[in-house]
Amino acid sequence: MRRQKIGVAIALLAGLVAAVYLVWSIGFQPVLAAIARAGFGGLAILCLYALLVFIALAFAWAVLLPADHRHHIGDFYMGRLVRDSIAEVSPFSPVGGMVAAARLISLRGMSGAYAAASVAADATTEAMAQVAFLAFGLGLGITQFRNLDSTGTLTLAMTAVLLLAVPGIFLLIVLQRRGAGFAERIAARFFPQAAHGHSFHTAITDMYDSKSRLAASAGFHLLGWIGAGGGTFLSFWLVGGKIGLLNAIALEALLSTIRSLAAFVPAAIGVQEAGYAMLAPLFGLPAEMGLAVSLLKRAREITLGVPALIYWQSVEGRSAFRGEPEASDD
Repeated sequence: MRRQKIGVAIALLAGLVAAVYLVWSIGFQPVLAAIARAGFGGLAILCLYALLVFIALAFAWAVLLPADHRHHIGDFYMGRLVRDSIAEVSPFSPVGGMVAAARLISLRGMSGAYAAASVAADATTEAMAQVAFLAFGLGLGITQFRNLDSTGTLTLAMTAVLLLAVPGIFLLIVLQRRGAGFAERIAARFFPQAAHGHSFHTAITDMYDSKSRLAASAGFHLLGWIGAGGGTFLSFWLVGGKIGLLNAIALEALLSTIRSLAAFVPAAIGVQEAGYAMLAPLFGLPAEMGLAVSLLKRAREITLGVPALIYWQSVEGRSAFRGEPEASDD
């Protein structure tokens, strides 16, 4: 555990150094000028847009559950907001965000087994939708790259990721359905009542037995991914960049894949900044504008993430203070 913490700290420090170096090498003045064009009003618009995208993500999670285990959509909305905030603002990994989201929905009344299983299945359908999103982005990007000679390595890397992702998702589903030991131990640690009998196994099987619910969840996630591309289009527009909507979606698809590959770096610090600075010129935009968009999105993440984390801690705190047990699996 100590080595893991040291590794996270090193990755975070390396990312911060990389981010600072990028701003220094590209130039503080053009980056700050681009951000200034957006202003607080632009940041507010970007935050409101992101909150709308979270509606699709909330439904993607909610539709996975059978009718007798569904809750108010607001609970899923806040759970997803907390999950992303932990991954984007705190030094924890995306897994930590998923655990927190499962705990939060459990504290709102869902059984521990179904809370843990639904988050695992939701992550899988999100990955399924991301594969389709990457395929679209890669196909569109190849036709739109301004300098094809310099994108060969990137194109090959993304194609390899795309080809490996499909069997990877299939393997993930198989492991979850069979109640893999790792998943069982995680569920038992954070949701003690989920460890009794085969409740977690039953819940995860229930998720994957309905192809219609899986398809609906993946569809909402794909809508969320496209919405993220729309947010990239809006961000470039706010900093003065001219990019087509489809090109912005393609750029976001490639960037999301880069972030996924660097999941071990907390909040993708440095990785996101380098990704936008590298990808923006491929679509005819200066690197400093891509970096400005990344920093503007960081500001949005903090603006939305800090209140979400406070909300999460308040729910956990009230539960601990009252000594409320987690929902049973009966």
